[in-house]
Amino acid sequence: FEQARITAEKIRDEHLDATMILSSPLSRARDTAAAIARATGLPMRTDERLREQCFGIYEATPRDGEEFYQAKMHFADRYGNGESMLQTAHRVYSLLDEITAQDDQVYILVAHNGLARIVQSYFVPMENDEFAGFGLKNCEIRRYDY
Repeated sequence: FEQARITAEKIRDEHLDATMILSSPLSRARDTAAAIARATGLPMRTDERLREQCFGIYEATPRDGEEFYQAKMHFADRYGNGESMLQTAHRVYSLLDEITAQDDQVYILVAHNGLARIVQSYFVPMENDEFAGFGLKNCEIRRYDY
């Protein structure tokens, strides 16, 4: 909760011209988004498209090893019973297409590190190894202009 509080204060103090907070429905992201909403007075809603990717056989395993790094470059692989990078990108890109079409709106997205690489790839060209290695620190703030 301390990281969420610090992030919320930073967003409030930077006077971002945001109009809405969109959050993953998963509790950690939702709690962080709620802290930002309290600090800024911005409205918040959850969006299923921001939930973390289901990594199938890699769920609840360390994600910093070489095996998982290599698996992230297999975009159509569902990791057993999970969700492929392509499926995840489809749902995240559909949200980004929707919100970038709204010229008068600025959104704060609160989601998960697995989605951070997909959001990054929407705005910035990336090679496969850059994609697989990309990540944000907890509560890191990154701005994208469209």
